[in-house]
Amino acid sequence: MATTLGLKCKLYRGPAGSQANIEMKNVSNVTLNLEKGEADITTRKANGWRMSAATLKEASIEFEMLYDPDDADFAAVFNAFLNDTPLAIFVTDGAGSGLDCDCVVMNVSQDQSLEEAVKANVTLKPTDIGGDGSRAPQWVDASSPESGSGSGSGAA
Repeated sequence: MATTLGLKCKLYRGPAGSQANIEMKNVSNVTLNLEKGEADITTRKANGWRMSAATLKEASIEFEMLYDPDDADFAAVFNAFLNDTPLAIFVTDGAGSGLDCDCVVMNVSQDQSLEEAVKANVTLKPTDIGGDGSRAPQWVDASSPESGSGSGSGAA
């Protein structure tokens, strides 16, 4: 298995409801968080052990951007935050696999460290503003011939 360097990975944005196709270059330290909720299914037959079942999947995307109001990527993210406008997002490993969904901008924090460039710390979370589920989160697997078929989307 080959090692993938973070600098090879990509983050794309676009208008909500469509595929993200604009590569965001003004980003660093991107983190894709994938988690599941948990239901307690412990019974007496568990011999004193707590038992769990996985429930709903959760995702968040966190990254840093240089604070530059003239940069198109920064402006798109900041305006989406101010106007409660979702963005189409695709966070990929650089080879085409990754999370594809519409997201809301939940956080834009400004880091004003004395010896660093001013940065914005951004958090995105999946949304369904349109209400029809057409851009529900899905894992795109570039190595699969059925890529984008909703694998991992939780759809029944």
